[in-house]
Amino acid sequence: MNRDILRLAIPNILSNISVPLLSSFDTGLMGSLGGRYIAAVGLGAMALNFVYWNFGFLRMSTTGITAQAYGKQDEEAQMLSLVRAGGLALLLAGCLLALQYPFAELIHWLLNLRADQVELVDDYFYLRILAAPAALLQMVLFGWFFGRQNATFPLVLTLIVNVANMVLSFYLVRTLGWGIKGVALGTVAAQYLGLVIGLGLLWYECRRHALPLKIVLLHLRPRLEKRGKEVEKKGERKAVGKEGGTALKEFLTINRDIFIRTLCLTLSFAFFYNRANALDVGTAVVAANVILLQLVNWLSYGVDGFAFAAESLVGRYHGAGQPEKLRRLLKLLFAWGMGLAVIYALVYALGNTHLLALFAPEDAAPETLAEALRYLPIVVAFCILATPCYLLDGIYVGLTAAHAMRQTMLLAFAGYLLSYYLLGRHYANWGLWGSLLFFMVLRAVMQGWWLWKGRVGSIQDSGSSN
Repeated sequence: MNRDILRLAIPNILSNISVPLLSSFDTGLMGSLGGRYIAAVGLGAMALNFVYWNFGFLRMSTTGITAQAYGKQDEEAQMLSLVRAGGLALLLAGCLLALQYPFAELIHWLLNLRADQVELVDDYFYLRILAAPAALLQMVLFGWFFGRQNATFPLVLTLIVNVANMVLSFYLVRTLGWGIKGVALGTVAAQYLGLVIGLGLLWYECRRHALPLKIVLLHLRPRLEKRGKEVEKKGERKAVGKEGGTALKEFLTINRDIFIRTLCLTLSFAFFYNRANALDVGTAVVAANVILLQLVNWLSYGVDGFAFAAESLVGRYHGAGQPEKLRRLLKLLFAWGMGLAVIYALVYALGNTHLLALFAPEDAAPETLAEALRYLPIVVAFCILATPCYLLDGIYVGLTAAHAMRQTMLLAFAGYLLSYYLLGRHYANWGLWGSLLFFMVLRAVMQGWWLWKGRVGSIQDSGSSN
């Protein structure tokens, strides 16, 4: 089981780390232009994350549903999971492109952008949003590959996309001097390159394992599937239709609940930026927060390597009805995940000035560097205290316990807001960071409690409905 965990987790860690690496690379490119540009690219990325993170359910639900179908060795259910999620991704991408202006205005309000930030953030946002179809479809492909216990293809795809992104962004910013627009355009071009490569990997996976590609046509053109001979009886036709309708309803319900959960998570970071901009602390503190949140992203994406492994393996053992293996898996996942969290904490604590100077060079942004050093200890604490909630997210996704994810997140988000307004707001930026850390801990406590008490209904009776 340890080998299975590492077989999935290591490629996921490498793949995930390249995502904040890209964001950090963009921050570094802007660092040479000053703190104002660092803040703008961080806020612009947050604006896009606000949009894209909320559709992360496309990957998570696809992983959980596909992994359970994989455990049951149901190839048709695996393909239907892909098709349904892909169709929903295209629909949502079209809505994003059509409603990009209202989204931008909403983000101005949510992030409480200052007058000198709006133009730069808009330059970034309106270009990056053009990648919506490619970005959302890649989420679906990633989820489907993870569900089939394949972490190699997502790794290959992520590395190609992010290397291309960095090369293009560097050329557009440093050679052509396009500034923040160059960073955005580099990302858009790389995303569409990733979509083309991802579709090629999908075709290869289906050919290699002789997966029933015909199910795609059967789903898009509603009719009864032929299984040796046509089903003629009216009663049987109704039964087939009812079964398909139930599966579709379950798919939409899971996606709805994960969407609400992810919306709360995204709003929590939007609230952080909003309150940070509202503080009378200057641009240096805002830029320092952007840098420190880069370190938080490094942590979350790294630990998510084990969370993604949890999604795949938990879904597999749950679908196969193997509760003993499932319980053993959870213990091992926490041992590996917390071990990685300790390594992150040590690297951040010992890296100190040398690490932060990569984002804010002392000669270009000395005030930003000083503020980042001041608040670094709370990010070190983040490594240990926030990791459990990341791991539990992966477990819940594998169980497709979307309702429990939604409920615990709603309660934790309410606790986050209360903690800030009752206590955190009296301690300026320290209080803001403390409230965010409290939010992560509260999430983990409630998720762990619900899991321990069997309120997700899966650990005690693996194979039952959620």
